[in-house]
Amino acid sequence: MDQFLITGSSRIAGEVTISGAKNAALPLLAAMILAETPTTLHNVPSLQDVRTLIELIGGMGINIQKQGDTVTCDTKNIDNFYAPYDLVKTMRASILVLGPLLARFGEAEVSLPGGCAIGSRPVDQHLKAFEAMGAEISVENGYVKAQAPKGGKLIGCHFSFDMVTVGGTENVIMAATLAKGTTVLGNCALEPEVVDLANMLVAMGAKISGIGTATMTIEGVERLHGCEYSVVPDRIETGSYLAGALMTRGDVLTKKTTASLLHPVLEKFEAMGAVITTGDDWIRAQMTGRPKPVDIRTRPHPGFPTDMQAQLMAICCLADGTSTIIENIFENRYMHVPELNRLGASIQVDGHTAVIRGVENFTAAPVMATDLRASMSLVMAAATAEGDSLIDRIYHIDRGYEDVENKLRGLGVNIKRINTND
Repeated sequence: MDQFLITGSSRIAGEVTISGAKNAALPLLAAMILAETPTTLHNVPSLQDVRTLIELIGGMGINIQKQGDTVTCDTKNIDNFYAPYDLVKTMRASILVLGPLLARFGEAEVSLPGGCAIGSRPVDQHLKAFEAMGAEISVENGYVKAQAPKGGKLIGCHFSFDMVTVGGTENVIMAATLAKGTTVLGNCALEPEVVDLANMLVAMGAKISGIGTATMTIEGVERLHGCEYSVVPDRIETGSYLAGALMTRGDVLTKKTTASLLHPVLEKFEAMGAVITTGDDWIRAQMTGRPKPVDIRTRPHPGFPTDMQAQLMAICCLADGTSTIIENIFENRYMHVPELNRLGASIQVDGHTAVIRGVENFTAAPVMATDLRASMSLVMAAATAEGDSLIDRIYHIDRGYEDVENKLRGLGVNIKRINTND
């Protein structure tokens, strides 16, 4: 299990090229299953989750290959509609193959993601929507077994999600593209990654209106064809590297990215004292003093993203004053708090609320990454701390940040990957 050794007191400054968004690439890869002719997807990041989903799709007999940042896919030889637990357990996004398989082939058998119980996160919303479209759904031995109605086609319907769910919105949009008739979906997620998926589906021949709004209408078509498409830039990777500038009085220019994807985060950066400048495909953050304290509430898009909460908390730890964060999306999104406190932060949590009293500096310590985004907050904190910090369980960061140590080195961070098997 790899670790990062970080020697702190770095000023994070320089240029970094942003990769394609993991959270967009995964549903776009799943959408390739819908196409009867070959599809080419560009700007695909090299991440463990991407490799897992490609392996899962390839296991169905589909010819899918990745070279550089380009994935090509040809579904003509698909021979099974099965997604095994051994692959699905590592990544919740694997459930996204359910909608395309059910819509195009009329059947699917997909392991519950991560072995989770229905309802712990809104996988049940996916299944309720498919049932509303006429599918027969059963859950047996940890697998979702789905069968389309007689005739092999889902049927368009009116369905409103009980809660905003990104994965549910994506899965059901994909399924509705090939359904008989028209599907109207209410309370849809508005995230840029959902918009990116809908735009690719349109390029494949789907008929979708209301893209980017809470109500989308999908008129089913007989078939979808392949297309050539590029993954949207990763807004969370962008915000994570820009956060380093705020923590270290640094100057970071992120390239191949878009400010329109990140407005709620950039507004908070400016409130904390950063100078933010933007162009068509770049964002720059410059910081000269200690951050100012802010209050944050995570919300579904276009609110402040939960995936940037840990990184903003790390900045708040160094602020000149007291900040408050309220986490409204996930109940277990404060697991990084004890680790930041080990690095000298002063954070107290009560339920969904974290109160952060700013300190002058972090202090080096061994810490453990607890999830994908928390791992980046610890890396940035360790980069500011005087001395050596060892970060364990960094496989989390490899799931969502492409070539992370080389990008950090390019920004002046003294970071070394240690393979504990050596």
